[in-house]
Amino acid sequence: MVVVAIDDSGSGSTESRTNGRRTRPAGRARVRMTGKERREQLLDVGRALFAERGFEGTSVEEIASKAGVSKPVVYEHFGGKEGLYAVVVDREMRMLLDMVTGALTGGHPRELLEQAAFALLDYIEQSTDGFRILVRDSPVAQSTGTFASLISDIATQVEDILGMEFKNRGFDPKLAPMYAQMLVGMVALTGQWWLDVRKPKKAEVAAHLVNLAWHGLDGMEPKPRLIGHRKS
Repeated sequence: MVVVAIDDSGSGSTESRTNGRRTRPAGRARVRMTGKERREQLLDVGRALFAERGFEGTSVEEIASKAGVSKPVVYEHFGGKEGLYAVVVDREMRMLLDMVTGALTGGHPRELLEQAAFALLDYIEQSTDGFRILVRDSPVAQSTGTFASLISDIATQVEDILGMEFKNRGFDPKLAPMYAQMLVGMVALTGQWWLDVRKPKKAEVAAHLVNLAWHGLDGMEPKPRLIGHRKS
């Protein structure tokens, strides 16, 4: 008597029953995964492919093949490539936001700048594929957010710090949100550049970032003026 067993890979495997005991053909070991394990595996596979080839360059067929499953399994877990991509992007955005906001633990404002710079560079180092995905243009940006919106979220965490510093220095604290966007944007763009070059070392990059940001802030004019001929 021969029975067919189906696992969540979507492929059939044959088992023979001898004296009431099941035996499997040689060389056809079946790997069983729970639904949660399979979902995590698909996320890992999709994340690597999206980072390497982008959303458009990645197909459901390739995701399924790399994971050793059939296409219906991908659709069952995520509804398609778009759903898988959305979950990957959402996870990476949450991770980066948590790392940056969690690093702002207090201390001197210059030290806070160092903490923010290190947090982003740490994320790039630890989650290179994730950062590559975040800085690409997302075809499902409306549902998952964009890298620009993530930067805006991080900048919001910096606004209060800058606002207090502006007030102490006699500057208009209402300008703090704009300066927060400038500072965080500078760090983010430097991170995009460092993603590929990886030189100089992380600590040196952080030091130079803070050097520009801090000494720029330290020498700011309360009411900056334009020196060129254009005034509007």
